Formats: sequence, C-alpha cells, structure tokens
Amino acid sequence: MSTTELLKGAAELFPGEVVTQAHVRHLDLPFGAGRFALVTLDNGLDHTKPTTFGPQSLTNLNAAIDQLEAEAAAGEIVGAGLTGKPFIFAVGADLKGVELLKRHEDALAIGKGGHDVFKRLSQLAVPTFAYYNGAAMGGGVEVGLHCTYRTVSKAIPAFSLPEVFLGLVPGWGGCALLPNLIGADRAVSVIIENSLNQNKQLRGKQVFDLGIADALFEGADFLEQSLLWTASVLKGDTEVVRAEIDRGEAWDQAVARGKAIADSKVHGAAPAAYRALEIIAAAKNGDLRAGFDAEDQALADLIMGGELRGGIYAFNLVQKRAKRPAGAPDKSLARPVTKVGVVGAGLMASQLALLFARRLEVPVVLTDIDQERVDKGVGYVHGEIDKLLLKGRVNQDKANRLKGLVSGSLDKAAAFGDADFVIEAVFEEMGVKQQVFAEVEAVVPAHAILATNTSSLSVSEMASKLKNPERVVGFHFFNPVAILPLLEIVRGEQTDDASLATAFGVAKKLKKTAVLVKDAPAFVVNRILTRFMGEIQNVIDEGTPVATAEKAVEPLGLPMSPLVLLELVGPAIGLHVSETLNRAFPDRFTVSPNLAAVVKAGKRGFYVYDSGKPELDPEVAALLKQGDVVLTEEQVRDRVLDAVAQEIGLMLDEGVVAEAQDIDLCLITGAGWPFHLGGITPYLDREGVSERAAGRRFLPQGVASVPA
Repeated sequence: MSTTELLKGAAELFPGEVVTQAHVRHLDLPFGAGRFALVTLDNGLDHTKPTTFGPQSLTNLNAAIDQLEAEAAAGEIVGAGLTGKPFIFAVGADLKGVELLKRHEDALAIGKGGHDVFKRLSQLAVPTFAYYNGAAMGGGVEVGLHCTYRTVSKAIPAFSLPEVFLGLVPGWGGCALLPNLIGADRAVSVIIENSLNQNKQLRGKQVFDLGIADALFEGADFLEQSLLWTASVLKGDTEVVRAEIDRGEAWDQAVARGKAIADSKVHGAAPAAYRALEIIAAAKNGDLRAGFDAEDQALADLIMGGELRGGIYAFNLVQKRAKRPAGAPDKSLARPVTKVGVVGAGLMASQLALLFARRLEVPVVLTDIDQERVDKGVGYVHGEIDKLLLKGRVNQDKANRLKGLVSGSLDKAAAFGDADFVIEAVFEEMGVKQQVFAEVEAVVPAHAILATNTSSLSVSEMASKLKNPERVVGFHFFNPVAILPLLEIVRGEQTDDASLATAFGVAKKLKKTAVLVKDAPAFVVNRILTRFMGEIQNVIDEGTPVATAEKAVEPLGLPMSPLVLLELVGPAIGLHVSETLNRAFPDRFTVSPNLAAVVKAGKRGFYVYDSGKPELDPEVAALLKQGDVVLTEEQVRDRVLDAVAQEIGLMLDEGVVAEAQDIDLCLITGAGWPFHLGGITPYLDREGVSERAAGRRFLPQGVASVPA
C-alpha cells in the first residue's frame, strides 16, 4: 500500500485531528550560496496548542516533500530546511488519534506512515536541515533526526523523546537513528533514563552538547543565524565533524545500563523500555531499514496494549483533569488571601510556610508553644531560601523579600488578627486540633479560612465545637511538600462554598493538584495505602517471610517497596493511621501487633543499610512474632490487590471522590503511583481484579484500555 493510501485510511479513523500545515517558501541564502526551500510546520494556533503529527498532518508534510523532491531533482534548490511556528518546533504524534485505534493493522499503519514520510527527508538529492526553534518532543525530534544537519535554539525549554514514559517507543526513527548519531550510551540516557525519570526535558545547550544538534544559536535571531550557518556549510566553509561511534563493547554496556535503569523503575512490569532497548541493541550494525521495521512492530504492539492506554490516561489526568478539579465551586466565590498564619513550627509546618511564602508572596506568620520552636521554624524557612539563592533559583533581592515575608510569634492574636487563611500542622490528635482551632477562631477575622493539614481525622468533628464551622476546610499536603503535587481538599459537613472556593484558589496559586474529597476516614491516599500496607503486614504476621511479601508487589512497578515506604512515612504515623481506620472500619483494617512492637522499640523501619542495600534489621527480626501460614508471591499479590480493589469499590460507593479518575489522580500525584499503569484502577481492570473483588470494572472499556 502506498504512503498516501496508508495515511488516507488512518485519517478516516481520526476525523477530529488538529491539522498541521507544511508551508513551503523559498529564499536566497547569504554569501551567494543558492536558492533554498524552507518548510514551516504550523497548525495555525498559538504556542499554547503545540503542533502535532496526525495522519492528515503527515499527508501535508508528504506533499511538501513531493515539491522539494521535484525542485531538488530539477536543480532548482541547493538545500531544504524544516522549522516550526514561534516557540514550537513540533511535539510528536497526536495521541488523541492513537487512543481511537482498535486494530493492530491500523496501529501498524501509523508507524509505517510516519517512517515513510520522514525518511524521504534523508533521501532528497540535496542536503536537509532541521532548525529546532522551539519545543520538540517525540516525532518532532525524530523528523529532525532524518535530516542531514540540525541546529538548536538556546531558548528551547523542552526537548525529549518521552515515548517510554507514556508506554511507547520512539517509533519514527528515534530508536534506530539516535544511537547511530550520538552513540548508544547517550541515546539510552535520552530514550530510557530521562523518560523514566518523570519525563525529564533537555534544554537547547544540552541538545547541542549531546551531539544531537550540530550548531547552537541564541533564540532572538535563531533562524537568521541558522541560515547563515547553512550557507556556510553548503559552500564548504564550515565542516561538520561528528564523534566516531563506538560499536564495540561500549554499545552492549549501554544497553545493559538501560536495562538496569528500566528494572529499577518498572521492575519488568511495563514492556515499552525493554522493547526500545531491543531496537537500540539491534541498531549496533547501523542497519536502519531493519531498525525502522522493528520500530513499526513495537509501536503497533504497544498501541494495542494496556500500558500505552494507561499512560495516555494518566497523562490526560495530570495535564487536563488536574486543572479542572471535579466538584470545585465557582472560582468567583473565592476570597483574596493577603496574609497566612501557620499554627505549629515543626518540619511540616515550616515546609508549608516556605511554600506559601514562595508561591503567594504574602506575609506568613508561624506560631508555636515556645520561642525556641518558633525560632527554629523561621530559621528553617530562611535557611531553605538561602539554599535556593545558592542554586540560582532566586536572586538576592527575591531571597531578601521572601525572608522578610516569613516571621514568628508566640501571640496568636497579634499573629493572626489580620490573616485571611490559617492552617494548622500540629500533633495528629483530635483534642489538640479542636483546642487549636478554638484559640484561632477567637482571634481571626470573620472571613478567615481555618484549614487543617490532618492526614486522617474527621474535619467535621474538628469544626463541630466552633461558632463558624462553615469556614473549616481540610487541606492535606503530602511529604515532601515541595515535591509531591497532590493536595486533598476536604469538605466538612458544614463547609460553605466560599471557603471551599478560596481553598481551591489558594491551591492553584500554590501550583498543587487539588482533588475534592469527602470527609471520610483517611480521605483517599492514606486510606488506600493503609489497606495496601495492612494486607502486606497481615501476611507477614501470619507467617510469610518479609522478603516474599515485599517481592510480591514488584510487578506493580511502585517507586519503592511497601516497607521502604513505611520507613519514609514513619512507622509511628503508619501505626496511628491504621488505628484510626481500624476504629472506623474494624472488619477491614487491622492493627499489626508486629508494627506496634517495632514502634514501641523506637525503630525507624524494618531495614538496615550496612551493605548499601536494604536488609532486615536483626533487632526487628527478633521482635517479629509470626504464624505458620506461608504464602507464595502470587498468593500475596492476589490478596493485596483484592483488598485494594475492594476498598476502592467501597470508596466510590461512599462518594469519597467524584469518580475513579480522581482516585488515580490522587495516587499518581500524592503517592508516586506508576504513570505507566495509569494509576491503580486501569491496572486492576486490566488484570481482572476489580471484577473479582469489587464485582465491576472501575472504568468503562475504552477508557485507559483499547476500545471494544
């Protein structure tokens, strides 16, 4: 089938494509270097709608290349270049179209169509140039790799091959061409390591330093400088010299390094990274045709698999749903926040004070029970601002201003008398928190919001003894506050719309992913994680070895094992949350006597790291009292997943969140749950666990899965 027919068939499957045009114009190069054809990729929209390649867009580029081919053959041009609209080069395949595909042959056509168009750039009778003027990702990077030469702008903020992050491989030449251009080790860094490191982006200078681009120019006159350089290359005045590629043992070592990275990140649970590495390994002999065929097959297989659908679903949750929180009141109801109070000056409170000062740039006052604690809290914030200054993240003027915004006081009336938003981060005990709120309510203005950072206690009960319970809202951050994006916003029984809208407005300014949560025990993340951890703890208590219980959930590809996570949270906090949930739901949440013994002994976790790797602490091993029921890894995994699925089903029945999508958004942004799984519910659906344990799928077929 011809390229035109392939793309026509694909375009019929995707009627909603935002079409990219490929405009051809001609110019005379400087220094009398000759007539040049420049193709600009542009979808006619501003930079907030980046240029993508769907089937019709590829058809348009193909037609432009027809013209270049004819002009080159007739000797009418000396070269051809490719660039993008302002701020955007191109960001790859249009994933909205990929989601619609139902058949393997249609997925294969997408891979072949892209290859067939792009590789024509390397087959023209004249040299071709890619001018990376703005953001370039995926297919946007790959179309440039098919050109003879590349230049890159210093101003580019984002350049990447993110496919493995989403559950694909760079399938339009990336896996085969990049290692043959810059060597296997650097290619593994770009394709595997950066992608699995939360889709890390390269800047313009890094692109040049890696050898992906042959020249680097300032953003202001990037195209003019690129054309001057092009003329110099075509006239023979500038010679482009590239490093020789090591096709020996170094290539194999690079692939082995890639596999180790993939194992550490996804534990074999997601196929994309391994498929990409197979193609990189096979590209060692420089056979590009075989490489392109392998990319087509991998692309089609992965498009028809659950990982990609889960990856796209997760991407859409974080990029789209996160920006429009389900159930949030009208933002016009939100009140301005010009001063923030923080009750407590411990580590969590100090982290909150730093975040509020940096993002809201309003005065922030910490209070605590004695001057020493207040001074320590303010000192922590000032110290962190000094670190930002050292790293060049803020200048001296900004650092001074931020430090000036953060102060401490023992007098709540003086501190909070004109505050619009006061958040407490004190000991997780209902009586303590009720007392704090009573003291604060007595001194704050009538409009001030009272927010609690509780991780598991009832917001309604906390507000129940106040004169104005309608202004209390749950505002639960995750640790470390600066890194984890999630903010669970909890509506108490009497919380009014204005208070809730103000909380969402503040969350947006804090650049947090806010999810509206019902006032139910432990809300979303801690409830699911406690059920998950509780089942692990149960099987250990019953007699399964610790190592077996830990290894059982490796296929989930979690960022860390359950007991390492417990160490990060702190065994005492884990025990406290399990006790809270045990009181609420005694039939499902247990309190492990072994965990209680570990906490009583003052242990910070189950492991010691004397050898650099986690090993069971002999003192903890001596504390463990186990039964004689030993389960296999598979049995442990089934029990844990069944428990999680049951809990999610109950939470959805209770209306803890609006939809299953919000549970996934919470786990991805608050607990680092793997992106490639799509969170948790698509995985449970795919594995048949949700139907087995909750009696139903959590998401309709076609959402985070291949359409029926």
